Amino acid sequence: MADFTMSPEIKKLRADVRAFMDEFVYPNEEVIEDASDDQAEELIKDLQARTKKMGYWAPHLPKEAGGMGIGFMPYVYMNEILGRSFLAPRAFGAQAPDSGNAEILWQFGSDEQKAKWLKPLVNGDIRSCFSMTEPEVPGSDPTTLQTRAVRDGDDWVINGHKWFTSGAMGAEFAIVMCVTDPEGDAHRKMSQIIVPLASDGLDIVRAIPVMGETRGNHCEIYYRDVRVPVTNVLGQAGDGFMIAQKRLGPGRIHHCMRWLGQMSRAFDLMCERALSRSAFGTTLAQKQTVQNWIADSVAEIQSARLLTLHAANKIDQGDEARVEVSLIKFWGAKILHDVIDRAIQVHGALGVSGDTPLESMYRQARAARIYDGPDEVHRMVVARRVLREYSGGAGWEFE
Repeated sequence: MADFTMSPEIKKLRADVRAFMDEFVYPNEEVIEDASDDQAEELIKDLQARTKKMGYWAPHLPKEAGGMGIGFMPYVYMNEILGRSFLAPRAFGAQAPDSGNAEILWQFGSDEQKAKWLKPLVNGDIRSCFSMTEPEVPGSDPTTLQTRAVRDGDDWVINGHKWFTSGAMGAEFAIVMCVTDPEGDAHRKMSQIIVPLASDGLDIVRAIPVMGETRGNHCEIYYRDVRVPVTNVLGQAGDGFMIAQKRLGPGRIHHCMRWLGQMSRAFDLMCERALSRSAFGTTLAQKQTVQNWIADSVAEIQSARLLTLHAANKIDQGDEARVEVSLIKFWGAKILHDVIDRAIQVHGALGVSGDTPLESMYRQARAARIYDGPDEVHRMVVARRVLREYSGGAGWEFE
């Protein structure tokens, strides 16, 4: 049985991050929301300089790649604190999609790719995006992707239509998931190719308006005869699906840990409001319904937390943890929504105003049931794998 007791080093790491957020991150949330793009970027660069000076930059990467080198599980625990604020991951150089792109560049990139793209990305000198989702096909089944890359001499020629390419505005390059062998095996027909955003034929049509985001950057892009060198492929041609799986499993762990940070922040606000607000002669904390909401939230947050740590531990031990990752994805998304919803209800009219972070958190939480795979697909994965064990004459062992 895994032991989730935090080491003194992890406790110190979390305490340092929490203190930094109290002093620098939370006070700047509204400032950055209201600032112009240039002003916001300047404030973020200042926060990044501070975390670099602390030695807490790029916690997702090993030291050889320019990161903290703390390892997977300490980063998991750190993400629980970072997740409390939308601003924190970028302040610590660990924002998506740059963090995931950096990880796969480190694992699968050539020396040339690392020098040209990874080093400036990790330094925070440039940004990147990940171009996979397409409007014409379901994102839950990547084997149906239609964007094609055709070999022409020493170049790939890319044609296709993508959307929800997060972070494309202002990015230096995209990692594009595309079909390079349409007649090949479903899981070997795709590749991931580095494409500079300044390439001829690459057209960023728009930033798609997204619920819960005032400064959105989820872009629709057309690739029309975009040429890049064949050396821009990550790993080998055909490795695209495998690389995506390597990225998505750990990525879902980090999403779920950050959701736990959001839940915890909403829970703090709910309890503080319940103790301070009176109605009909007593505080809200003395109302049975509010007490039930608090008790249910404690149970659900703790269950989501332990499920996530269990999945993280299995991945850290080399297991793909497919069932465990799917469990935390749909369960974590549900609890995220429910806890924030209760916190809003306890705040009453204040909860739906912009005077607390709750209304923004609530709108952003809705997307959690869709990105990284819709809840329904993850439930299907869990059920199929459990039933497979029973159909084989075994059963399901709870760990």
